[in-house]
Amino acid sequence: MRIVQKFGGTSVGSIERIQETAKIVQKELANGSEVAVVVSAMSGETNRLLALAHGMNDNPPAREVDALLATGEQVTASLLAIALNKLGVPAYAFSGGQAGFKTEGNHAKARIQSVESDHLIAHLKNGEVPVVTGFQGVNALGHVTTLGRGGSDTSAVALAIAVQADCCDIYTDVDGIYTTDPRIEPKARKMDSISYEEMLEFASLGAKVLQTRSVELGMRYNMPIHLRSSFHLIEGTRVTKEDSNMERAEISGIAYNRDEAKVTIKGIPDQPGIAAAVFCPVAAADINVDVIVQNISEDGLTDLTFTVPRSDYSATLKLLNTLCLEMNAREVRGDDTVAKVSIIGVGMRSHAGVAKKMFEVLAKENINIQMITTSEIKVTVVLEEKYVELAVRSLHKAFGLEAA
Repeated sequence: MRIVQKFGGTSVGSIERIQETAKIVQKELANGSEVAVVVSAMSGETNRLLALAHGMNDNPPAREVDALLATGEQVTASLLAIALNKLGVPAYAFSGGQAGFKTEGNHAKARIQSVESDHLIAHLKNGEVPVVTGFQGVNALGHVTTLGRGGSDTSAVALAIAVQADCCDIYTDVDGIYTTDPRIEPKARKMDSISYEEMLEFASLGAKVLQTRSVELGMRYNMPIHLRSSFHLIEGTRVTKEDSNMERAEISGIAYNRDEAKVTIKGIPDQPGIAAAVFCPVAAADINVDVIVQNISEDGLTDLTFTVPRSDYSATLKLLNTLCLEMNAREVRGDDTVAKVSIIGVGMRSHAGVAKKMFEVLAKENINIQMITTSEIKVTVVLEEKYVELAVRSLHKAFGLEAA
């Protein structure tokens, strides 16, 4: 058995936690596994380093910021390797570049191009533990690059694929994926397993337990991911390919995202290319658009409504007001007090009437639906943020997701 273990910031947040993490690695080795480790920076360290950079320069060069941020993971990797050696486990710390992570793309959001892992495999076969810095690599120029927030998850899955591991264990401060946020619904149930597709939907809707790119990578190469707690050594939730032989419930869980805003450009000419004329400038401003609704045209005019991250709300309004003048549109309206609530589950493919049931539950609670979008395994509604908790609890109960 060959395993890659990834430990997040809270798992290595102090010397004591690093020592406990070393014991987890040692225990896996004692079970007869070959183990490689990927680590994040100690909790809070990335923010501390960013604050130092911006204290020096309001607009620090991206290359230098990446070089600075990469030191956070390097500290953790070296400390963990030292702790493992004290336990009698031969371990070696590697930076992303030393581990063979080649990247392409821009600083702060680079993408992994390849992992040259033969030397790491040699260490594994010798019973030694490579401790690799997550979140980073080097580009074609040899410059340090980082993968963006949550990038250590992607590093871990990529490494697991490169060394032909049997599984990638992601250790964090939660013990698995729940049917919804336990802080909203105490009766939420931990799932034993979840499909890659379902996990992608959860991640894209704001569930921060796994980074979206790591799930995409796992699905592409069929790498099982085991999300578990480093504080309570129990079975977590396994993210794997869908088992077609398994009878699935209507839905697997309820997700929500409060980081939403809605904008509408009203009375724009209804003609070919109008959507492109709106969304091309929005994309050029690096603003992510999600739910889109175009109303039926009247008198040759139409309305276009869409959601954006709340952090982009002001920039989007400014951009649309400019477009409004250029396109002779009537007006721009916005609302930054909305949220998304979604039901997710591959079981929707074989159960009819799931959306109908969702809408009936919300209607019974007198919750108005402002926008709707669907996929094969998801139904998402946009509603007033103040109704999020009521909607989540009501849907969780209605679809029978409560713990026994």
